[in-house]
Amino acid sequence: MRSGRARGVAFILLAVVVMSLTAVEPVVASARRSAPTVSVRQVAADAVVVSGRTASRSTRVRIDRRTATGWSRVKVVRARAHRYRTTLRVSGDQQLTLRATSDRLSRTARTTLVASVTKAAPTKKPQPQPQYDECGLRPLKADGTAWSCSFDDEFNGTALDRTKWLPQTAFTTGSPDAYACYVDDPRNVSVADGTLDLTVRKLASPQPCPAYAAGASTLYTGGSVSTYRLFSQQYGRFEARILSQATTGPGLHDAFWLWPDDRYPSSVLWPAAGEIDIAENYSYYSGLAIPFLHYAADAGGPQPGINTAWDCAAPRGQWNTYALEWTPTRVEIFVNGRSCLVNTSGDPAFQKPYIAALTAGLGVGANALTDDSQLPSTMKVDYFHVWR
Repeated sequence: MRSGRARGVAFILLAVVVMSLTAVEPVVASARRSAPTVSVRQVAADAVVVSGRTASRSTRVRIDRRTATGWSRVKVVRARAHRYRTTLRVSGDQQLTLRATSDRLSRTARTTLVASVTKAAPTKKPQPQPQYDECGLRPLKADGTAWSCSFDDEFNGTALDRTKWLPQTAFTTGSPDAYACYVDDPRNVSVADGTLDLTVRKLASPQPCPAYAAGASTLYTGGSVSTYRLFSQQYGRFEARILSQATTGPGLHDAFWLWPDDRYPSSVLWPAAGEIDIAENYSYYSGLAIPFLHYAADAGGPQPGINTAWDCAAPRGQWNTYALEWTPTRVEIFVNGRSCLVNTSGDPAFQKPYIAALTAGLGVGANALTDDSQLPSTMKVDYFHVWR
């Protein structure tokens, strides 16, 4: 009997516990529920966006609209990840009250509609105003500031400005079998009609060429000028617009290049001492301008993308613009506005002032002069600008 009574008491206690838990559960569940949030934003004269959050992760939200006779259901949307959003069509110029209901709990939002809604125009980033100086329109650096002109020659006179340029007479160009002497002669170096003309020509008879060797003579002369001991600059932007004579055969070699200023001694010899060939135009490759950076990398020969490039289109017989942008850590060459070669070596060879040179000469190797080469040949320079 005591055993049965004990079992009865235990059963009664268990029932009380179960009933208590059952009574508590709805209270806990109710505590976990809350009314959805609701916001209303007018996006057009006849449209609003209704959005908010729900307590349940995935549930339905009913949207009701307040009318003169009570609440009228407008739409039911599904919430995902506790969020819901929908667009409703409405009429304008009135008070709008909406109610959002989920989990049997509701919340309302009220707004006053306007007859028209004007979308704010996107804010445009102000564009820098063009700036001009002696070199004309000032190009922009990578940081958005403008370069400043430090050297300019438009070749608008009738003679070479010898305060800026020195004709080359100390070197030759071409191969041992066909070489040209650079000479200071108006038939090879002249300024007229807004251009500098540098010409390679064949003579009627050989003339002495002491720059090649004592007692040497040649049938060919070329034209070259440089800013040797007149102007040099370390870093900046160097630009020239050039036309090389149209031809498809070998023999001609035009160049726009920079050379270290010898007033600043170097502890190493060329090529480690440096040279920046912004554009070399070989008539054998008549559709290309070939840049070349001479420095310690020469030990590895031509390396496209590092010290040279073989894909810079620049047809002969057309005007082409060549530019160099040079900083302590970057040497970049452009042909007709297109970046053709970038070098970020920061090599010591490029940490010194350089002079500029413009050259019309003869080629070597596969580009050497032949009987079919077109002479005379003139390289025309429209302008030369330098910025810092």
